[in-house]
Amino acid sequence: GALCRTKPTDLVFILDSSRSVRPHEFEKIKVFVSRVIEGLDVGPNATRVGVVNFASAVRSEVSLQSPQSKAGLLQAVRAIQPLSTGTMTGLAIQFAVSRAFSAAEGGRASAPNFKKVAIVVTDGRPQDGVRDVSARARAAGIEIFAIGVGRVDMGTLRQMASEPLDEHVDYVESYSAIEKLTHKFQEAFCVVSDLCATGDHDCEQLCVSTPGAYRCSCRAGFSLNRDGRTCAACNGGLGSALDLVFLIDGSKSVRPENFELVKKFINQIVDSLEVSDKQAQVGLVQYSSSVRQEFPLGQFKNKKDIKAAVKKMSYMEKGTMTGQALKYLVDSSFSAINGARPGVPKVGIVFTDGRSQDYITDAAKKAKDAGFRMFAVGVGNAVEDELREIASEPVAEHYFYSADFRTISKIGKKLQMKICVEEDPCECKSIMKFQTKVEDLINSLQQ
Repeated sequence: GALCRTKPTDLVFILDSSRSVRPHEFEKIKVFVSRVIEGLDVGPNATRVGVVNFASAVRSEVSLQSPQSKAGLLQAVRAIQPLSTGTMTGLAIQFAVSRAFSAAEGGRASAPNFKKVAIVVTDGRPQDGVRDVSARARAAGIEIFAIGVGRVDMGTLRQMASEPLDEHVDYVESYSAIEKLTHKFQEAFCVVSDLCATGDHDCEQLCVSTPGAYRCSCRAGFSLNRDGRTCAACNGGLGSALDLVFLIDGSKSVRPENFELVKKFINQIVDSLEVSDKQAQVGLVQYSSSVRQEFPLGQFKNKKDIKAAVKKMSYMEKGTMTGQALKYLVDSSFSAINGARPGVPKVGIVFTDGRSQDYITDAAKKAKDAGFRMFAVGVGNAVEDELREIASEPVAEHYFYSADFRTISKIGKKLQMKICVEEDPCECKSIMKFQTKVEDLINSLQQ
């Protein structure tokens, strides 16, 4: 946003336009590049942008010494046409090292206050070697991000990318999803400005710095109000009676290593609950082409047993029938026969990484009409319109999206406070609690 100032950078996009990239898919790449550029501070003394287009041959589309106005760069990106031949990725990286980042093309000498970055986007297996040329590029001070699409060779991406690999290698299943990586790169180039430390915020209790911005939070026992600034007492807190069911996507697109991260995400939420017959109960459902109840509400009476059951959960690895899963949640998960308690708040957390293969509208509406509080968490190729359809009102507080599975722990932290059950401080029960606390305090003081 306006508070973010990007680091001075020589940034070169290296774009695969080989014959496997269809024209409409190449348009998606151009949209991604344009969105990243829109978030940069572009100028001769700020960030300079270059674009290299490659297939069997390599073509410089935008030079670092080109007039560096944002409008001019966006116009130049729109005019790029695909080459539609082979895939000489190594040749393209060599071109970037020897030409695109050279002083003759506008490249600046390395300095502590700015860096050189290459973002490679490809969907195929290169017809030449990339390991050695990428190593030379990194040795020359170029930080390389590798984005793979579809049937890309993941080993090739790892050979190209800078360390640490988990921060420099990204994968999306299709070009339709590549735009979701925009935020990651806008944030990567953003100078961290600690607005909390400077006092330039209006949070009532706690201020949490984010790159170039901040968000408000609350102390334990309070929850953030809808204004995103003030806090309300949460007398029951996460120890209140609550029936919580996780609805977890186990489709093949999640991948085994990411499914383990999803399990950690579930247990992160469980850690924040007070689990007992009188307080929180947890149920878990996994879905792919079919729906499988892992365990119903109330089967496990403590956090330790719930977390152990989550860790043992096996990965289904098939399709993505989110509508069918939501219907199961409504019809079965919150039924008395599966451990749900009458009069206790019902919360559903739906986790998905892709587009549903069936219709979700009716089941999503039925869940909310039944009074269930629905949170939607999407990662990777999840469709944000579907997440919004699942989420309760206000939607902005009940749906979360991240391009990367590795960041879902951050979503978990936000959810821990969101599922807090608020209690009206003027209700009789609250007054009685307060009165008892005061009496206990007076007695201790008298003693």
